Amino acid sequence: MLYVTPSHPAPAVRTGRPRGGGGGLRRLVAVLAAAVTLATGAALVAPATEARAAVPPAAAALERVTNFGANPGALTMYVHRPAALPANAPVVVALHGCTQSAQLYADNSGLNTFADRHGFLVVYAETTTANNANKCFNWFQPGDNRRGQGEAASIRQMVAHATSAYGTDPARAQVTGLSAGGAMTSVLLAAYPEVFAAGAVVAGIPYGCGVDVISAFGCMSPGVDRTPAAWAQAVRDAHPGYAGPWPRVAIWHGDNDPTVVPRNADELRDQWTAVHGLGQTPDRTSTLAPNNTRRSEYVTADGRTAVEVNRVPGIGHGTPVAPGTGPQQCGATGTQHFIASICSSYWITRFFGLDGTVTDPPTEPPVDPPTEPAACWTASNYEHVQAGRATTTGGYAYAKGSGQNLGLYNTFVTHTLKETPPGHYTIATGSCP
Repeated sequence: MLYVTPSHPAPAVRTGRPRGGGGGLRRLVAVLAAAVTLATGAALVAPATEARAAVPPAAAALERVTNFGANPGALTMYVHRPAALPANAPVVVALHGCTQSAQLYADNSGLNTFADRHGFLVVYAETTTANNANKCFNWFQPGDNRRGQGEAASIRQMVAHATSAYGTDPARAQVTGLSAGGAMTSVLLAAYPEVFAAGAVVAGIPYGCGVDVISAFGCMSPGVDRTPAAWAQAVRDAHPGYAGPWPRVAIWHGDNDPTVVPRNADELRDQWTAVHGLGQTPDRTSTLAPNNTRRSEYVTADGRTAVEVNRVPGIGHGTPVAPGTGPQQCGATGTQHFIASICSSYWITRFFGLDGTVTDPPTEPPVDPPTEPAACWTASNYEHVQAGRATTTGGYAYAKGSGQNLGLYNTFVTHTLKETPPGHYTIATGSCP
């Protein structure tokens, strides 16, 4: 993802490959990005050094794959292949975040644990500093986020190579990623809906939000509010004429993410529920152990979950992991942006249908346990922020959990906020009991 803090410096545009047309815009973007980079000083070097030092000693090295295609996006392909990979195995594409590497993502995310347990191939795509100074996937650049172009096309070629070289099932390809990798996950689901059966976006961005560095920062924070129909149209425009079926989508987001604000989880939900022709009110809600992650499911007429949103309480920007050897534990927290909380890779594997569990739709929807009546507070935006019911970014206040824009951060704007479930606040002016 694009960053402006010392641990997440802002990216520059690709310098390793020339582009045709738009040179003036690219030069302007490069200058702007360079200005932010200079403001962060020597911190540019720190994340990469930390990342190399954080590889767990027992981690298995990934297998590098060359000559997987024309590779127009100049990416590197790695795989994790279980010792006993069955014929026609599923494949999961995994996309790292900024300043990270494929190996770092493999070592900490926990995906390999479940690949070994359930028998699927993991393809790790890796970008370079030649593409982006901070090793961010260029999810916001038209030359990389369109069907048949750049990085998106390279990743699609990796999936095709996995089928020819490892015998994976082309009908069971999935993709997941963190931050910039999460945003590129959105790109792949929109640009190649016939390739990916499902995707999991972790702390990511809706497809079609950013078109350059400047707009990408706005997508991250304070976020962009569009109608579900507008978001869905952006997806349809990525592959005109495609008639489906559309990929299933899982969304994971920390409630306290200051880098990619939680509003993006709502906009992603709006985008993909509308693509599937569903409403934005969940059909099922539940909580996941061990930390009461709040799950909302949006279900098709045949009972399948097409979209789910998982809101992780108490964490900032990163992949939720739960180190340990239990059946629902995974990952490591030896480096930034892998946060001890819940093993998201366990639940993502389950959402993809790769864990061998029965996925027939339930005859009755699950019923949440009784909850206490919702608590309500009426106060100024300033008071909401001070009390921890809202956050502030760029002079505006946002309800914690829902990410709803409350308006200017001051003592003159007043709202009633409703808290349900705990830690999740929504505007309830005039409707709160």
